[in-house]
Amino acid sequence: MSENQTSKEGCSCCCSKAASMLPLFNPKSVAVVGATEKPNSVGRTVLWNLISSPFGGPVYPINPKRPSVLGIKAYTSLLECPGEVDLIVVCTPAKTVRGIIAEAAQKGVKGAVIISAGFKEIGPEGAEMERQLAVEAAKTGMRIVGPNCLGIMNPVGGVNASFAPAVALPGGIGFISQSGALGCAVLDWCLDNGIGLSCFASIGSMMDVNWGDLISYLGEDENTKCIAIYMESIGDAPSFLEAAAKVSPKKPIVVIKPGRTAGAAKAAASHTGSMTGSDDVLDAAFKRVGVIRVTEISEFYSMFNALSRQPLPQGNRLTVITNAGGPGVLCTDALLLTGGVLANVSKETVEELNTFLPSAWSHSNPIDILGDASPDAYAKTLQVAGNDPASDGLLVILTPQSVTKPTETAEQLKKFGQIEGKPVYASWMGGGIVAEGQKILTAAGVPVFAEPDTAAKVFTTLYNYKKNLEAISAPAEPTATAEEGAKARAAAAKIIDGVRASGRTILTEYESKKLLAAYGINTVQTEIARTEEDAIKLAEGMKFPVVAKLLSETITHKTDVGGVKLNLQSPEEVRKAFVEIKTAVSNNPKWGPQHFQGVTIQQMVKQEGYEIILGSSLDGQFGPVLLFGMGGQLVEVFKDKALGLPPLNTTHARLMFEQTKIFKALKGVRGRKSVDMKALERLMVQFSLVVAEQPWIKEMDINPLLASEEQIIALDARVILHDLDTPVEKLSKPAIRS
Repeated sequence: MSENQTSKEGCSCCCSKAASMLPLFNPKSVAVVGATEKPNSVGRTVLWNLISSPFGGPVYPINPKRPSVLGIKAYTSLLECPGEVDLIVVCTPAKTVRGIIAEAAQKGVKGAVIISAGFKEIGPEGAEMERQLAVEAAKTGMRIVGPNCLGIMNPVGGVNASFAPAVALPGGIGFISQSGALGCAVLDWCLDNGIGLSCFASIGSMMDVNWGDLISYLGEDENTKCIAIYMESIGDAPSFLEAAAKVSPKKPIVVIKPGRTAGAAKAAASHTGSMTGSDDVLDAAFKRVGVIRVTEISEFYSMFNALSRQPLPQGNRLTVITNAGGPGVLCTDALLLTGGVLANVSKETVEELNTFLPSAWSHSNPIDILGDASPDAYAKTLQVAGNDPASDGLLVILTPQSVTKPTETAEQLKKFGQIEGKPVYASWMGGGIVAEGQKILTAAGVPVFAEPDTAAKVFTTLYNYKKNLEAISAPAEPTATAEEGAKARAAAAKIIDGVRASGRTILTEYESKKLLAAYGINTVQTEIARTEEDAIKLAEGMKFPVVAKLLSETITHKTDVGGVKLNLQSPEEVRKAFVEIKTAVSNNPKWGPQHFQGVTIQQMVKQEGYEIILGSSLDGQFGPVLLFGMGGQLVEVFKDKALGLPPLNTTHARLMFEQTKIFKALKGVRGRKSVDMKALERLMVQFSLVVAEQPWIKEMDINPLLASEEQIIALDARVILHDLDTPVEKLSKPAIRS
């Protein structure tokens, strides 16, 4: 296995995470600390939810002031409980919780749900209490959900350790919410729409149990078919990504996360930083591990609806059956704009439809069976179209026209609503007239959408998920041997150590290119000239024309200070360029002569090709982030870019390229031959390894990287290191663990 490739084998840590969740969701006994009979209290609601659910195991109310609660013998402390206690639910004031957790540890409790609020959400004092809780729990390995949460449910196992107003129906969706209030809303919607859950977890502030733990658990849970997440903060990003990467190929993971526009992180003082908003990084991270991201609560509900009732589409070809042209056109627009296509109706299917449909039917897809379509015509059309191998899914649209029979049509369609390997969706458009038909189809396992364009978007979203999984799991090509990798790391580290030893955090262009060259990235020949005479001598040793660029240990954007002179054709022009660059920097009020250390002389590279930028900057959640896109001086104007997380392999690199507009040009347009895409992929991988393996690098970019059919070469490079006094343990690490 090459240096940059990631093992696809299962990891024991993920299995242990899943096992540690069992006492929480499959306890044999539960204690409610703070159980009470006070009406409308959390302690009473939790106890009632447990004893009124099918759980069946011992439930111990803990209340030192009462002999019994809701008719059940109460105990003054956990230590008095007669048997083992697997799970405790804590509903007492924050200041009492540490003692309760210490007592639980003494009792041998393996899991705790802390519903109590008043921890880090209130400030430093609460954060300290939370830290102390973590210390107590760590002594025995107790797992804690919360604090400040709604609780948890296992509807399949009959456990309701929450203060939600109703228990969910048993089903196949594992739902995790960081918001208790939104969790209640989704639970209520699921009940109203007949959608069942395998698990519900309100995780609060994630003091201990986090996304990665729960995704790992649900990934191993045989009752869970897909996972839905409402996320406000990602917390431990590497844990989330590691678990999601393992689980998403076998179970879809859908995430809705707000905050797409609020307070995007301040752009770093670099081209890359100005083009990498934190939400863009989140999108890139989700794509890397196969997570489906939705942005609106209506989309979230649509995913619940589809995933709970129908299989995933195996392709992007949708067949639309409708009794009205307008909705079919709207659906077609939504389908084509999101990556789907209308399935071709085969000759055999057309001939069979001709035997029972009126002659004026559309004879194409959308299959318009006209406004007076009978229930029987709908049912036969669905049956015939569903058997067409050229279709990957079906959408049946009904509009309530004067002769339409929505309820009877739904009844007729029931028996054809489940087709092996193909999703069947319905859009019964309207209000009260179609309501009963909607209920019939829903009960038959056919998801019903109010608008056909919504159904089309759901279809393509799920197809794109499958397509993305296939892409990210495609075989990658090796780029370097282990020996070559070790040599590159050592050479680059030596350059960085030398810069830091000199008291600097900014590499000169010369040093930056040497760093890239250590990883096998082709750079234009660059030599240092401290004087005019040195510059002329170096230029004469090269072949004119040449380029002169500012050499500075502090100024990184050379063009901003007049520090780049191109296409120099003679010694006289080189001398003039040297003087002009020196004068421009020396007379600049922001800088001055101390920021001029000479110039570099470089061969003027033939500029026939495409200018690309490769960059890296730091994200507060995910650490180092990579950028690929259109380069040059107008990089921040066009912002044609794709983001990724290091380290990459060649497959990941190709997927980044395909997200940009310049990718089409790189493959060859208007008579130009394609750039060597395999070489560009390998170069991107090596660039990602520089970022992943050299933790002192804070920002880096190559701009431009010139790519043509003849060569791919870095013309300019820029590297900034972390501050000299940064502790090693504080250096940003890649969120992707390889």
